[in-house]
Amino acid sequence: MTAPALPSYSSGTSTVPLLGDTIGANLDRTAARVGDREALVECATGRRFTYPQFVAEVDAVALGLDALGVAKGDRVGIWAPNCAEWAFVQFATAKLGAILVNINPAYRTHELAYVLKQAGISVLVSAPEFKTSDYRAMVGEVRGECPELREVLFLGSPEWERLVATGRGGDRELLVRREAELSADDPINIQYTSGTTGFPKGATLTHHNLLNNGFFVGEGCGYTEEDRICIPVPYYHCFGMGMGNLAATSHGATMVIPAPGFDPALTLKAVQDERCTSLYGVPTMFIAELALPDFGSYDLSSLRTGIMAGSPCPVEVMKRVVTEMGMTEVTICYGMTETSPVSTQTGADDDLDRRTSTVGRVHPHLEVKVVDPDTGLTVPRGTPGEFCTRGYSVMLGYWDEPEKTAEVIDRARWMHTGDLAVMDTEGYLNIVGRIKDMVIRGGENVYPREIEEFLYTHPDVVDAQVIGVPDERYGEELMAWVRLREGAEPMTPESLREYCTGKLAHYKIPRYVKVVESFPMTVTGKIRKVEMRQVSVEELGLQSAASVKNA
Repeated sequence: MTAPALPSYSSGTSTVPLLGDTIGANLDRTAARVGDREALVECATGRRFTYPQFVAEVDAVALGLDALGVAKGDRVGIWAPNCAEWAFVQFATAKLGAILVNINPAYRTHELAYVLKQAGISVLVSAPEFKTSDYRAMVGEVRGECPELREVLFLGSPEWERLVATGRGGDRELLVRREAELSADDPINIQYTSGTTGFPKGATLTHHNLLNNGFFVGEGCGYTEEDRICIPVPYYHCFGMGMGNLAATSHGATMVIPAPGFDPALTLKAVQDERCTSLYGVPTMFIAELALPDFGSYDLSSLRTGIMAGSPCPVEVMKRVVTEMGMTEVTICYGMTETSPVSTQTGADDDLDRRTSTVGRVHPHLEVKVVDPDTGLTVPRGTPGEFCTRGYSVMLGYWDEPEKTAEVIDRARWMHTGDLAVMDTEGYLNIVGRIKDMVIRGGENVYPREIEEFLYTHPDVVDAQVIGVPDERYGEELMAWVRLREGAEPMTPESLREYCTGKLAHYKIPRYVKVVESFPMTVTGKIRKVEMRQVSVEELGLQSAASVKNA
């Protein structure tokens, strides 16, 4: 009798236990253990903080926020590029039990107002401006629509300096009392992930979710207090503030911020000057770094490991990162915001083929399975199906949206990712597609529905469908197929960009436009986006980008 095929299920065994700390307690424990080692380096300003100095800054911000009336469970928004203050606010809110709400620096007024209202943000910490964004003006524009927003603190302003000064003179014992009232299972962070119904949803994460995921990502990279982690990925993502900051602080390693926003040359300069041992990035970032004309002039000999994640990782790029950047122990991670974020990771001891062509195996203390999307039954190994994960990393739910939560987390607490995966006989996974038509552009998750609904506000657009088309630089780019009203002027990519600029984040603005009389349909009247993509690849000549192999 032949044995039945092994099911596509795997659980992450580990001899290393989960952490039961809150984020603040874990930071204090690390600082006591590693002493005067560097915690944070901000390359743009040259500021450096040892662990005791970093904790002092965090405590000053925490006590300042407390004096402002911020209490456990209050939502504190942060809208800024990567900087030391972002990290101070991250750990300060955790020490108070306030819920940090990450706001994408690329957001514009439409998106900002939604997040401020949906999360009920009472205090907003914001950069005054970044690149072409005037945050002061945008906050001023929407503030009247947000009745719960009582305080706005712009970094570097007299109000911010006053808050920090107040905190410096505060009573540290007050923080000890505040921390004694916290549970590791309290919500501590809301991260907005693009919504299939037009607006983002706020994934609500706990101390336990984020701290343990950061810790075990760091374990997967073999971190100790000797490591220096270059973090060019944005802090508003789990990749930056979780896999970056929390992986560092839970191991006593150093966080290195190469620049406020991603710059390939400044990233490599930071690796060189700060002797970084680890470098993070989405594939787009590594591609940009490798493409620098003077790439060979940077001394990257300190690099040992790092993480490529955020969107499908091209096999050839991964191989170049290993051979040309010296990241011999680099790993690929797979996950999503709703799972804090990592569910699988390749190991430093995996062979080159596994490390460049799969997303690894299940993380410690987690479970994963691949199921038939229609029946929910686990499929045999080698068969594609929907990737599901369960364990400490799964979010509490979407903030204030129980119905949306129930759509993705089932009664047994399995998170249904919407991604299609295949598990091999050894438990390694490949991501082969998506059930939802989400587009991942340079590490940013974009749901076409959100952009389609916005395009309907254009006076000339009768109907719109947005798809992802392959792109060698970003993995995918956005393309809009539009039906226009009779007599409308022809729409071009330039005219569409002009309409969207200032209202949508830059990465949500379609690069390509096709004006059509109708859309390809199934017999039941559903739009055939697969066919639209095939047609677009041919018409735009994107065959080479479509043929790039990913993990």
